[in-house]
Amino acid sequence: MKYLIAGLGSVGRRHFRNLVSLGEKDIVLLRSHRATLPDDELAGCPVETDLREALKKHKPDAVIVANPTSLHLETAIPAAEAGCHILLEKPISGSTEGLSQLESTVKKSGSKVLVAFQFRFHPGLMRAKQLISDGEIGRVISAHVHFGEYLPAWHPWEDYRKGYAARADMGGGVVLTQCHALDYLPWLVGKVESAWGFTAKLSDLEVDVEDTAKIGLRFESGALGSLHLDFNQQPPSHHFEVIGTKGTLKWNLSDGATCIYRASPESLATFAGMGIKAGGEWEAYPLADGWERNLMFLEQMKHFVAVVRGEVEPTCTLEDGAQVMRLIFAVHQSQNTGRLIELD
Repeated sequence: MKYLIAGLGSVGRRHFRNLVSLGEKDIVLLRSHRATLPDDELAGCPVETDLREALKKHKPDAVIVANPTSLHLETAIPAAEAGCHILLEKPISGSTEGLSQLESTVKKSGSKVLVAFQFRFHPGLMRAKQLISDGEIGRVISAHVHFGEYLPAWHPWEDYRKGYAARADMGGGVVLTQCHALDYLPWLVGKVESAWGFTAKLSDLEVDVEDTAKIGLRFESGALGSLHLDFNQQPPSHHFEVIGTKGTLKWNLSDGATCIYRASPESLATFAGMGIKAGGEWEAYPLADGWERNLMFLEQMKHFVAVVRGEVEPTCTLEDGAQVMRLIFAVHQSQNTGRLIELD
């Protein structure tokens, strides 16, 4: 199989290394030559600068779209027209313009699209989904995500002010950039019915986008959700909590473990005129020894290779990614109008 990688920044390099580690050697690089990382590891790979010429000349089986967010669709649509399978970095785009064209092109060409929300391949989140699906905490009542990071520390080798996350013209902003939680929270809890959002530029960072967001969600099940996102927190913190009728589930990126509290049958019983006696216990599901962050990207790439080979269907589809886009723009619409936004 032949792969074309569009964009050789941090995540593009990671995808390149993971492909090579999986034994894939037939790789073409589509470059703007504006990356700030050294090129030593890329030596020996064909390099192209024009997408349509690269598609025509090399006829890749798959295209990995890892360039700035604002360029995703103008790369993905020609790739789909050429019948290539696509690993599409999140978010799908910086705007909804062109999204319907990608959807119709993919449907016509038969291209398979995997949207790169790598947290779906994190063992802790996979465990959390299984526990929730199995009813281990009962019916979900509410969920909360906290996702705070310090933008200048993301890529210490480059000026954060020039990166896509800090720039509106490149599809930046905290809601677009940190939209992982807008994917995995509905994945865990269910489809979102409505959303509201407050977004603002509050930090001292030199960015022209919002760096802080508070988001509220109502799920179709009736459960309620909330999210905090920011570019300013030091030290960073990323965790979530899901509360159910029979217990509570927690996950924290710092150690990657999923913890579940199962209420005892006695603590769930109520009697007229009497309080509820607390009871139950926590159980932790730690990560395997030696697990490190790249492994979820590697598992994602293994899955994509299997998609390209026709062995499996994408676990995170184009429709999943499009639903995240609808949520993102519902949040911005809510901020602009001061209203709760209903989602179709």
